[in-house]
Amino acid sequence: MGIFSALLGNAGAVSQDELQKKYNQLLTNEEVIEMGFKLIRDTLIFTNKRLILIDVQGLTGSKTEYTSVSYKSISRFSIESSGTFDLDAELKIWISSEQIPSIRKQFNKSVNVYDVQKVLAHHVLK
Repeated sequence: MGIFSALLGNAGAVSQDELQKKYNQLLTNEEVIEMGFKLIRDTLIFTNKRLILIDVQGLTGSKTEYTSVSYKSISRFSIESSGTFDLDAELKIWISSEQIPSIRKQFNKSVNVYDVQKVLAHHVLK
């Protein structure tokens, strides 16, 4: 992920091995990381069972919030692909019957947002 994209807050893909090593303690016995993204200090992980949002807080980054969202609680989601002048793609996720999306993430051009949509659709539409 380029420094420019990181400064703008755009997420870039992270390898499954790197995520497995760093966040293995969050996973259940039969849970597998399918894909993950880094957004400056925060991380978004898609597993075969749920979506995990990792929010590093504070100036020192010593406090971290881990949010687990089951796929069955996601009522809808949308993706917006990047354009000619708009270099980032966006993911929006609505939990239950909320009017405003609970989760909004932007991805840089290195991420195929259609792959993200495919993973969500696979789990949410079961």
